[in-house]
Amino acid sequence: MNRAPTGIDAEGGSGKGNSTNRLEAFSDGVFAIAITLLILEFRVPTLAVSGATNARLTGELIALWPSLLAFTMSFFVILVMWVNHHGLIRLARGVDYPLFFANGLVLLMVTFVPFPTAVLARYLATDACRASAAFYCGTFFVVSLAWDALFLSLARNRRLVRPDVSDAALARIRRAYTLGPLVYAGSTLAALGSASVGLAICASLWVLWTHLCYRPE
Repeated sequence: MNRAPTGIDAEGGSGKGNSTNRLEAFSDGVFAIAITLLILEFRVPTLAVSGATNARLTGELIALWPSLLAFTMSFFVILVMWVNHHGLIRLARGVDYPLFFANGLVLLMVTFVPFPTAVLARYLATDACRASAAFYCGTFFVVSLAWDALFLSLARNRRLVRPDVSDAALARIRRAYTLGPLVYAGSTLAALGSASVGLAICASLWVLWTHLCYRPE
């Protein structure tokens, strides 16, 4: 007697899927929306027409540096997350409900990123800079936990891992994912003392993520 199917495939049928196409397509759309929302933090400086001068407009544009910094940082990290999402999902031989929901958790955090970005842009040049930076760094601590859940939903006991992916490759990725929450927690605590130090630690980890290799060998 055949066993009843336990999941859904990439085409919407029953049973574990052979493709991750729908999951990746939906995720790509969410990443694209989140990265686009970042630009909404920018506002055109408002000057009275009678008092508008080159010098005043230049000063107002320079005053937007916190928004530019926050936008650039968040654009970069969402881009890095999108690249790493592609690399991680490439290791999957199929999809099922736990993977879908874990992926949804990651997307939830991705769509939240524009909010701490706006908070950082608003308060980075004020006396509340440390609180805004700590909130920003703390957000990525939670983001890293969501990524850990996604990795476990795919790789625990090799439940959805392609046969050609080696245990050594999984161990390398697992070490990197374990490091993430520790570094982000450290950056959050550091930001409470110095906003610039906390943000620098946070950004340094993003640079390391660009070198994380998802090759199956």
